[in-house]
Amino acid sequence: MSKTLVTGAAGFIGYHLSKRLLARGDEVVGLDNLNDYYDVRLKHDRLKQLEGHPGFRFVKGSLENRQAIEQLFNTEKFDRVINMAAQAGVRHSLKNPHAYVSSNIVGFMNILEGCRHTGVKHLVYASSSSVYGANTTVPFSVHHNVDHPMSLYAATKKANELMAHSYSSLYDLPTTGLRFFTTYGPWGRPDMALFLFTKAILDGRPIDVFSRGRMQRDFTYIDDIVEGVVRLSDTTPAANPSWNSNAPDPGTSYAPYRIYNIGNSNPVELLYFIETLEKFLGKTAVKNLLPMQAGDVPATCADVGDLIHDVGFAPNTPLEEGVRIFVEWYRGYYGV
Repeated sequence: MSKTLVTGAAGFIGYHLSKRLLARGDEVVGLDNLNDYYDVRLKHDRLKQLEGHPGFRFVKGSLENRQAIEQLFNTEKFDRVINMAAQAGVRHSLKNPHAYVSSNIVGFMNILEGCRHTGVKHLVYASSSSVYGANTTVPFSVHHNVDHPMSLYAATKKANELMAHSYSSLYDLPTTGLRFFTTYGPWGRPDMALFLFTKAILDGRPIDVFSRGRMQRDFTYIDDIVEGVVRLSDTTPAANPSWNSNAPDPGTSYAPYRIYNIGNSNPVELLYFIETLEKFLGKTAVKNLLPMQAGDVPATCADVGDLIHDVGFAPNTPLEEGVRIFVEWYRGYYGV
């Protein structure tokens, strides 16, 4: 049994991850600031599912609070840290950029320092498929260069990867960055497409469909994301002995540092995604077809070759199954 800090434990992925770690016997300390970026009731209800478990303790706090994070690390002496906390959302970063610097840059700096000074054995952190930005070669590979982000959110996630590498190099801190592709499932975030579409369709309101529905996304079910996170958190990265500074591989390093994609590797058009949702809702959407929005990319697709090679896993939940489970949860949770 290991003692794990999960930041963002009241969030979508953090909640599911904490639940899975507790089920296998880990001790989990969950940190979250319970901000009002979206419905706080949903966050509290996720926490209720966790707080009944004897292996879970909740700490309310923000990553940006340096003193509080220092005290938490010094008091708890974590074996490993899984950082899922961040200010999320590409579109919101266009409206409130300072929140992304505070949470995703300053907050991550505090996590790195906490790990460094208390001997944490492995730091795992959420990155994002958005770091691929202007890249057009698909599937996206962790061995591709990613120096052209198209949103501030993406830039902060790329910055996290660079910051982690510096600590792996300077202090021999093992770090693993996880580029999540479009994640969906029960207890999801209300600002994400599946949640927004479901609520609007059931309310009889039109839905905004960007890129006129032709954009493609590598929708990845939450259980697949969690499985990948757990397996990789159990796999401490080592230096790559064949790493070559004359032809540097972005996905590995001379330091104990790794990057992985976690995605379904089966992108679908947004219009098909909506058709699947309509089928399980039993209602047809009124679609407001719009052009591509600033910061968006036309397609995402994950190359998960490294994930398969290193931990023997590839996400494989069919879209139809995942959407069906989400709709059942949504109807039950909201009494629709």
